[in-house]
Amino acid sequence: MRFALISLGCPKNQVDADVMCRRLLEAGHTTTGDLSEADLILVNTCGFIESAKTEAIENILMACSYKEQNPQLKVVVTGCLAERYREEIHKEIPEADGVVGLGSNEAIVSILERIVHGEQVQSYGAKTDLPLGGQRVISTPSHYAYLKIAEGCDNRCYYCAIPSIRGPLRSRKVEDCVSEAKWLAAQGVKELILVAQDVTAYGHDLGENAICRLLDELQQVEGLEWIRLLYAYPERITDEFIQAMVRNSKVLHYLDMPIQHSETRVLKSMNRKGDNAVICSAVERLRKAMPDIILRTTLIAGYPGETEEEFAAMQQFVREMKFDRLGCFAYSQEEGTVAATMENQIDEQTKEQRADSIMRIQTGIMAEKQAQFVGKVLHVLCDGQEQESGLYLCRSTGDAPDIDGAVCVKSDIPLYPGEFYDVFVEESDEYDLYAVLANTMKE
Repeated sequence: MRFALISLGCPKNQVDADVMCRRLLEAGHTTTGDLSEADLILVNTCGFIESAKTEAIENILMACSYKEQNPQLKVVVTGCLAERYREEIHKEIPEADGVVGLGSNEAIVSILERIVHGEQVQSYGAKTDLPLGGQRVISTPSHYAYLKIAEGCDNRCYYCAIPSIRGPLRSRKVEDCVSEAKWLAAQGVKELILVAQDVTAYGHDLGENAICRLLDELQQVEGLEWIRLLYAYPERITDEFIQAMVRNSKVLHYLDMPIQHSETRVLKSMNRKGDNAVICSAVERLRKAMPDIILRTTLIAGYPGETEEEFAAMQQFVREMKFDRLGCFAYSQEEGTVAATMENQIDEQTKEQRADSIMRIQTGIMAEKQAQFVGKVLHVLCDGQEQESGLYLCRSTGDAPDIDGAVCVKSDIPLYPGEFYDVFVEESDEYDLYAVLANTMKE
């Protein structure tokens, strides 16, 4: 059969989709990018917050609309939304021929074959199964890829539905992760991006703090040049972890450290393990050990019970800490979470206003931070060329793909995706830098 795959949400979800895609190709099926040509459309969904759920439902309905011209078409829903709203999808969207939970991803080939032969399938395996990993389709540009080192989460933050969707923390063995990294490097991957709900919790369920050992092992993988870390929690930023970042030259001085709030009372209300002092200590120690580190974080505005005083304090915290990258989101009241049942819920308008206010402050900080790179030479990795402007879109060590900005390079000499270049930064704005090749500068 010819299948089309729509994958939504985070890189961890994309890895799941890539593994499923490879399983189907190995079984002899073919893929198509044209939904109108597909015998089956697989919609791999996100179900984390309200906006993600809306996007997922829109894509499911869009896929089902192709049945009007092709009545034999099958539509199957997988991913977080399928896991979180099992019966609801089956009941509310009867046009979907199958709903497959995360624990059944490994059996996707046999499940889809049953569906193609006319069976309506609902399949949900155990959430405690280890995450899918190993060889897969690389859907990112071939020079970078995500390595999912763990599945699930034990943090139990009160606003978050992830533990109920993906289950408890299950870390992959270090040897398994390294084996996959070697395979990816052999496929031409130069930048390896480590992802999990909390990379600093990696190995805790196996009785060790394994992230440092993993970084030491990945440093030795031939072909890899950059190793990037996403989603580290401040209370687990140990001196040992910082030393591992410092001693391994391939590990970029970049860290995505979602803190969610600055004020201790709100953090405790979120069931976060750290407090304001822990956050400040982590930032201070990281910047002291790596003065060039780029720190990214995430904040939630309008959490239940957040007072005007606490919000004002968070605004001041953002001004003082000057994170290099920061995103602030209005609190999303997610059913099934502890926070959803709390009193003192804040109205949508106030939540949005507070989030916008934080982002206005951060926009000024980012403009200031970006301007500091003007006149400097940066080592960048080329992702490709923007056809309209002709500029080459590159990234520095401080730019994660699909999250941060770009280094836009003007060059009469062709630049190639997956190659590294030294560039001279001439201009900046809040998000992007504008540069030329360093070796073509006029004296």
